Amino acid sequence: MKKNSRVRMLSIGAALVLNTGAWAQMSGAQDYPNRPIRMIVPQAPGSGVDLMTRIVAQKLTESFRTQVIVDDRPGANGIIGLEEAVKSKPDGYTMALGVTSSLTMNPFIYKNLPYDTFRDFTAVIQLSVNTFGMVVNPSLPVSSVKDVVALAKNHHSQLPYGSFGVGNMTHLAAVLFSHETGIRMLHVPFKGGTPALVGLLSGETAVMLAPMQAFTPYVRASKFRLLATFGDKRSQAFPTVPSITELGYPKLVMFGWSGIVALAGTPPQIINKVQQEVARILLVPKTREALTLQGAEPVASTPEQFAAFIKSEALKWSRVIKAAGLEHTQ
Repeated sequence: MKKNSRVRMLSIGAALVLNTGAWAQMSGAQDYPNRPIRMIVPQAPGSGVDLMTRIVAQKLTESFRTQVIVDDRPGANGIIGLEEAVKSKPDGYTMALGVTSSLTMNPFIYKNLPYDTFRDFTAVIQLSVNTFGMVVNPSLPVSSVKDVVALAKNHHSQLPYGSFGVGNMTHLAAVLFSHETGIRMLHVPFKGGTPALVGLLSGETAVMLAPMQAFTPYVRASKFRLLATFGDKRSQAFPTVPSITELGYPKLVMFGWSGIVALAGTPPQIINKVQQEVARILLVPKTREALTLQGAEPVASTPEQFAAFIKSEALKWSRVIKAAGLEHTQ
């Protein structure tokens, strides 16, 4: 066989392999899903994000007619869960919940992160926005944010506040609050949201700034006292509680968020199918009501909108982390 003929045959063979791979990928996307889907949640069972994911997963199971399994992998500020996710195939059968800390803060705090937000993941849909709030143990002799500031000044930085971990948004929120009010508090980091809430419940810590979705059940059960919500207006979930803006701190408006991400390379048809179904679920009045009662405001963004949002959040928090002296300290 002549050299040119061999080259042509090799080219044809390569094209057939590529076309076969593309056909297989398209075929797999068309009948998706045909087996259980794993949704990795990098937080503890019972956390606000876990509960919200289970609501969505149950509805997805019903509409897809295949099980959507919630797999909680807490620890290390979300790193353990997302590291587990990046080991999976980009076939749409493993997805993960990304939140403010794990996707847009960790890259600027940790030196050797086992995942890259923009290289390893692709945005699917933003699920919610969660306004922050300040909660205290009911035994603390305070009834307002002003009282907390005064108490912190009197304690000379020994008033303990809990966070979900070093570099977590709950940590940075308290750093910003302390800076804006001119106080110092004692940071007590925990390994995740649930342990931090238990720490506040037991009295190990006195104060916490966290997404409302995390502590709403405790407030409704009178186990925590909610002093303020950190939005530009009062929360619909707690209309009698003042917003941080009306208390005179407009620079302290803060919110967390959550969304679904897939592995980079996941077929666009699968990304769009999941996004469209989850968006439909989030627009159902009963689903919206269930999430709102937890303190979460449902969002049903497109993949493109969520990707742009993640980039803007990364830029914002990279500046805050650098200013706080936490850049690549872990």
